[in-house]
Amino acid sequence: MRAHYRDVGLSESDLAPDPFTQFALWFAQAGASGLHEPNAMVCSTADERGRPSSRTVLLKKYDERGFVFFTNYGSCKGREIDANPYVSLLFPWHGIARQVIVSGRAERTGRAETAAYFRTRPHGSQLGAWASEQSSRVASRAELDRMFEQLAERYPEGEDVPAPAQWGGYRVRPETVEFWQGRENRLHDRLRYTLGEDGTWTVERLCP
Repeated sequence: MRAHYRDVGLSESDLAPDPFTQFALWFAQAGASGLHEPNAMVCSTADERGRPSSRTVLLKKYDERGFVFFTNYGSCKGREIDANPYVSLLFPWHGIARQVIVSGRAERTGRAETAAYFRTRPHGSQLGAWASEQSSRVASRAELDRMFEQLAERYPEGEDVPAPAQWGGYRVRPETVEFWQGRENRLHDRLRYTLGEDGTWTVERLCP
């Protein structure tokens, strides 16, 4: 199976001076294009022996400090980040023949930032964060539903639900950010920002 990509490409002169401004532009265009969940990203981590694992998570905020998602710290990705903080984030915007690949180091957000975000989640999602010991074994779906129902009785709709201590955010501080634009004849455009020791970004073109 093959897809035919468009002729309009990405040149160095098109790029913003930093990857965060460029990401904001592409992210807005992805949203305007009608893509489903353009904030969905594949988060790849590796354990202490270098064995990788991947899963889809949702980007919840970004700025010049990095890209933020939330999870249970005891999950597979949480344990792997504790052992090896280097991660990769991939935004697969196939519908517009674009990808963004972020590589960098993950660090936990502060509890105040975590609590502030947790309060914005729907009530059911708040309860779900308590009910699920993410990535751990559960006896059955019925057991998971039972735990959720018990929490719903304890914290009815409209009552404040505290953020679980084992749940919080990670901010990925990028060291490289690649912008990939599909082109005809498989001659795709790949432009990668790399962060220098002096805090400035340089751009290089990669072969497709």
